[in-house]
Amino acid sequence: MYVSSPARRTLAVSINYMNRAETVHRILILTACLLAGGAYTTRASKTEQVPPRTSLAQFPYQVGAWQGQRAEDFPTEILDVLGVDEYLNRVYTSGRSYAGLYIGYYDSQRQGDTIHSPLNCLPGSGWAPVSKSYLTIPVRTGGATQSITVNRYVVQKGLDQHVVLYWYQSHGRVVANEYKSKVLMVYDAVRLNRTDAAMIRIISPRLGTSPEAEENANAAAIGFAQDIFPLLDQYIPS
Repeated sequence: MYVSSPARRTLAVSINYMNRAETVHRILILTACLLAGGAYTTRASKTEQVPPRTSLAQFPYQVGAWQGQRAEDFPTEILDVLGVDEYLNRVYTSGRSYAGLYIGYYDSQRQGDTIHSPLNCLPGSGWAPVSKSYLTIPVRTGGATQSITVNRYVVQKGLDQHVVLYWYQSHGRVVANEYKSKVLMVYDAVRLNRTDAAMIRIISPRLGTSPEAEENANAAAIGFAQDIFPLLDQYIPS
């Protein structure tokens, strides 16, 4: 198709303008990235200022109607993989209900010791996922009611089934998604100069093979999560 000289000049000017606009846009993006990187580097060079917190060793053994007892300590090779600064591993019972509680706390995640998802650990122990979903739970904290979203998995090994609830918690925030948690960690590293965080996992066994058995395990896990949640702020700083 023939294009007249004036039209060609107009087209050339338009293309040149678009190229310059795209170049400017790229420069602005690069500048923003460099500024963010500089801010992160400056923050990273400073010691993280984590607020005081209570040691997990002081977490109560009696929580409502739940009575806890210390579970077996993790072997050194497991702790080396987890990289936790402090952890809690207990079993709580209330009547015929059981709840295993694990809390892994990290003072800092800058040196490569980041939170490990249970999805990486459970299959290695022989537990296969049967179903997975997100679950919204109403909880009370500071005298107010709020809702948190957590991961819910049903896992199985042989004839045994467990309901697993877990979430990531840091700086007063509860996050279910692992990738969102890592993005927010970088954001808080720049904004607050903090990467401290914890992962909370609750496991409740399915007792029996009746259709109600899974619901009972699910109700036990949810009830236990609701009972411990108001206590967590003093062990995981906001």
